Amino acid sequence: MTGLGLVLLGIPLALFVYAYVGYPLLLWGIATMRRAQPRLRDPAEWPTVSILLPAYNEARSIRATLEALLALDYPAERRQILVTSDASTDMTDDIVREFADRGVELLRQAERGGKTAAENAAALLLRGEIVVNTDATIRIPPHSLKPLIRAFQDREVGVASGRDLSVGKLDEEGNRGESGYVGYEMWVRAMETRVGTIVGASGCFYAIRRELVSPLFPEALSRDFASPLRAREWGYRTVSVDEAVCYVPRTTSLEAETRRKVRTMARGLETLWYKRALLNPFRYGIFAWMLFSHKVCRWLVHLTLPFALLGLALLALKYPLAAVALGLVALVSLLGRIALRWPADRQVPLPLAICGYVLAVNLAALLAWGKALRGEQNPIWEPTRRPDTAGVPSAAP
Repeated sequence: MTGLGLVLLGIPLALFVYAYVGYPLLLWGIATMRRAQPRLRDPAEWPTVSILLPAYNEARSIRATLEALLALDYPAERRQILVTSDASTDMTDDIVREFADRGVELLRQAERGGKTAAENAAALLLRGEIVVNTDATIRIPPHSLKPLIRAFQDREVGVASGRDLSVGKLDEEGNRGESGYVGYEMWVRAMETRVGTIVGASGCFYAIRRELVSPLFPEALSRDFASPLRAREWGYRTVSVDEAVCYVPRTTSLEAETRRKVRTMARGLETLWYKRALLNPFRYGIFAWMLFSHKVCRWLVHLTLPFALLGLALLALKYPLAAVALGLVALVSLLGRIALRWPADRQVPLPLAICGYVLAVNLAALLAWGKALRGEQNPIWEPTRRPDTAGVPSAAP
């Protein structure tokens, strides 16, 4: 029993340590041995860009988002802004039409098909050499677009990803755990960029060469995750651009964060299966290792977590320390459940918020694995409702 318990506990623990500590340290070690990339200069003429903004019932935030996009420091004559409305039923379309005389275009879908379907429909209308993808509930500061586009001065770059900054009022929002994780993830992407390429772009703000945009991409999959994979297939690399900041308001509740993570991870698993050939190290070399380490190992941590609980239970029959650990897990789960059910109009105490975030992440991952293993696909997208972007800073601190 002891041996079995140690094995069951050791598998997810080893995966966790490697994915979240070992892999980043290896990246850092490799990065320190490589020369820093030369600083890119502004092009003699900025390339034409198409800013693509999928939206579904975003009347609350779309006006502020469009004003921010129009205020971006980029030549107006070399910029297209296209909003694809996924059959919105509120005032979203009417608000977008108000901006028609300022060059904002609207493509309305007759029926809801999901975010990827809306992006597919827009693909044939994109005129820019570079396509910039963003969301209706985030804010891009005026200075952030040029650094993102400047990355394409390197002809090896096929996709450039912005740097998410999670923002919000801590005295009003329950989901405080999101901010720390986003910062860690951005650091890992920075290390991957120094090594050569990242394996996943920020869905909130990333750019891609137009020739890499497919109008026939499967509607149930995640385009932002697939874009770096497609770029690698075409011989390009993907970089994270620290100066290309976008402000992402934290979700206002752990319940909303759980739903978002279920959707994101389930689509990610399906997308990786669709592009599984990229895990072949004999063909894709170090990229295959990075993809396996950054994505597969992290997801396997959650899938094997129930085995860890079973291992702890077996060890608790003989070792008091294991029983204490099992009790702590039960306590964190209990506090997490309390946090998930915390009234929306009251601040969640920090210890409860941490426990709630841990529980939400792992619960969402198990639900996502269940969807993926059942082959359940959900192309229809319900956007994460974040705080009003009017409260998000419009310039970098």
